[in-house]
Amino acid sequence: MDIANIFLLFPEMSLPLLTNIEMPILHELDAVGGTDDVKFLYERLISYFPSLSDEEIYQITRGTNKKWKSAVQKAGKSLDERRLIRRNRGLWQITDSGRRAAANENQGFALYKNDEVLLNHQIVQQMIVDTGEILGFYAQKEYEFYDVVWRESVNSPRISHVFEVQSKGNIDSAFAKLKRAFDAQRSKPFLILSTERDNNRAHKSLAQEFRELEQILTVWSFAEMKKIHDNCRSIADFLPKLLEI
Repeated sequence: MDIANIFLLFPEMSLPLLTNIEMPILHELDAVGGTDDVKFLYERLISYFPSLSDEEIYQITRGTNKKWKSAVQKAGKSLDERRLIRRNRGLWQITDSGRRAAANENQGFALYKNDEVLLNHQIVQQMIVDTGEILGFYAQKEYEFYDVVWRESVNSPRISHVFEVQSKGNIDSAFAKLKRAFDAQRSKPFLILSTERDNNRAHKSLAQEFRELEQILTVWSFAEMKKIHDNCRSIADFLPKLLEI
């Protein structure tokens, strides 16, 4: 079974994962000096999530998308419980711990579920390797100049999937590597970003300099990669039967 079909087992939603909303909240509060009314955050957070549809954006700006408000409120509650922000009715204020968490993210880390679990480049690389092996691929880290590659088998000369993990640095370099892999062997390219905020940078670069990748590139966040990894691991015992031809 092709990996694209496997991932249909975990259908994608246009609204972002709860954990992906938390860091943008911290960044926005930090950017405005530390305190803001949540009613302004609802709309400003839109720019972090290019996967939102035009209809969803229209509803959010009109204040009629209850799911979006609920998602932001739940993320705010989670941040408050972990003392990364303080909420006083509609007024949200970032704490010193929240500022440090935002600074860590800028250095290539991403929060997942709580501030004790940080995802970084090396951890996500290993998740990709583990996921590939669960799915029956031969997976390697740091092969030539790629972060992770998958092959159909250890003896297969063709790279079937190539992954670049981007937590900091020049995103165009990652695009160039993925394009080279696709041009050479039609390898399926995947870009894994530390946060959804980086999606904006990625899509701008795609539109400007790497248009040929737009239709073939899959972009996920660290948190999404962890969800895929955890889901695959939870059904690892059943996958061999699913993958039988």
